Amino acid sequence: MENASKALIIAGAILLAILLISLGILIFSQAQDTVNNSGMSQAEITAFNNKFLKYEGTQKGSVAKSLVNEVIASNADETTPDISVNINGSEVNPITTSGIDTKKEYTITISDYSEEGYVSEITIK
Repeated sequence: MENASKALIIAGAILLAILLISLGILIFSQAQDTVNNSGMSQAEITAFNNKFLKYEGTQKGSVAKSLVNEVIASNADETTPDISVNINGSEVNPITTSGIDTKKEYTITISDYSEEGYVSEITIK
């Protein structure tokens, strides 16, 4: 009788150890998936970039101001990556439309992308 109870205690301890190891592996794999996920799918990155790609090229000052306002709105959203803006060769911080004259034409280019593939810098000349 004494041997049977010891055998049941040992079997219970083994099952508990297996359960704890399985739980540890499950938590580790979920944490690894979270680390590997950049937070945006490829479709979301494309949609994010398309908001700014439509402004590329030679545009009127009013269109350049619209782009800057789009960047300001995007940067205010904490779920999207921040974008820096260079106007006439110098980075604007904080980003405002004050350096853009609506009567002039500007050349707008996407000058840099992040490692994940989203727009990270826009140049207006």
